[in-house]
Amino acid sequence: MSVELSREIWTELRRYVNTVDRDEAAETLISVLIDNDVAADEIRDTFKGDAEVRRALTHYLKDHADEDEEDDEDSDDHEDTYDDYEER
Repeated sequence: MSVELSREIWTELRRYVNTVDRDEAAETLISVLIDNDVAADEIRDTFKGDAEVRRALTHYLKDHADEDEEDDEDSDDHEDTYDDYEER
């Protein structure tokens, strides 16, 4: 599915989503697009006029950047353990 089609669907359906639920719906939209290999830059460009989707994308990228940092720290710990083992 093209990201442009996703924008058209979102534009039509968002009026049926309660205002208080739109942020969560936008987060779900972002997750589906990312899971289907749509690049964050493409999402940002396509949805540039939609505040909920922009916030959801920013939130998604921040959360995953934090996870990447944690993964890097874990791999550093693993490397230290491996290096310690090699020295023995």
